[in-house]
Amino acid sequence: MPRAMQYTKGSIIYFEGDRDERIFIMQQGTVLLSSKDIESGQDTAEQVKSGEFFGVKSALGHFPREETAIALVPTVAIAMTVQEFELMFSNNKALIMKMLRVFSNQLRQIHRKTESILNNITEDQQSGMIAVAKSFYDDEKYRSACDVYLKFLKRYPNTTRKEEVAKLYADAKLRKDKLAAHNRAPVTEEFEDSGNASLKLFQLPAFERFAKTYEPDEVIISEFEPGDSFYLIQSGRVQLVKCVNGSSKNLDILKPGEFFGEMAILDNSPRSATCMASGKVKCLEFNKENFELLITGNPQMALHLLKLFCKRIYDQKRRFRILVVKDLQARLADVFLMLDEMNPVNNEVEKQRKFNVTMSDIAHWAGLSVEAIKDELYKMVSQRKIELFETYVIVNNINDMKRTYETRVSTR
Repeated sequence: MPRAMQYTKGSIIYFEGDRDERIFIMQQGTVLLSSKDIESGQDTAEQVKSGEFFGVKSALGHFPREETAIALVPTVAIAMTVQEFELMFSNNKALIMKMLRVFSNQLRQIHRKTESILNNITEDQQSGMIAVAKSFYDDEKYRSACDVYLKFLKRYPNTTRKEEVAKLYADAKLRKDKLAAHNRAPVTEEFEDSGNASLKLFQLPAFERFAKTYEPDEVIISEFEPGDSFYLIQSGRVQLVKCVNGSSKNLDILKPGEFFGEMAILDNSPRSATCMASGKVKCLEFNKENFELLITGNPQMALHLLKLFCKRIYDQKRRFRILVVKDLQARLADVFLMLDEMNPVNNEVEKQRKFNVTMSDIAHWAGLSVEAIKDELYKMVSQRKIELFETYVIVNNINDMKRTYETRVSTR
């Protein structure tokens, strides 16, 4: 049952780094949320006033607190468990939409900071879509390149670049057809069984009219195109890809039960990544008009989406923390620490770690080229800190990586 907690002036409600899964709503007083800016390292502060929530993201995402909460004046806050918050959340349509939009905006801001630090700034959406298609073309993914060019021509039928893109499409299609001719053997690939209990609601016949199927490598949404729909994966897997300085970078694989495309719906912004079918995929497609009705009419779906935002915000901040590390060896050490966080081990006494990543993957997480990190990685090999293989890396002692990071960052 929610409890009214009283705090005297100057009381610490929780510290940054605490694992505390309570969610608070201010009843009386003022709370200061204090943290350090990831990029500048400067102290930042945000005040929470009566009627506002705090502690939501870390509680729903099950990760450590990102800020310290201090009572500036005598304060009363209602503390509740995640389950109690979910009950309140599910019955409040206005709260649902407000929190989804707030979290979507926070995620978008982190995306923009990441783009800026990678110097991955595109002048306009049309140039962006052409760059995305070219990155697929350069990787010999002609089917995906064709899809993006067709989306471009559909989205911008009156563009001055119509003739240019039509020629690029024709070239990509020619290469796609030639490639298909060399692979005439029929491919019979079944949809991957979801096995996800949370999808039962969306298996009802009423939702079948929203269903769409996609072939392997088919582009469902393209980075930079306007966002007017979002998707729930029913079966199969969806690959998230981002065009970084002209090259395609794999971001994540989404599984049945997960959403994608929802950010553009909430904040009327262009797509922030390309989503393409990895194998055969079946999705439910919902448009902007029925988004709010669908979310507010299905509390469990709204909660799932809110938790997804919490996880994505945390993951993006973690990635951003790596990119702002100036020292190259410390940055690479932090990549391995992040991979360790993403792949927790059962036996924490064991210090050796095996990560199924390539040198190219490590370069991607570090925001650098393979050439820029190669010498540093070989130095780690010579120091017996890591063992490099074609498809995986062994870190001999993860604590060495932690010491390397902390020592080299603290001395700069």
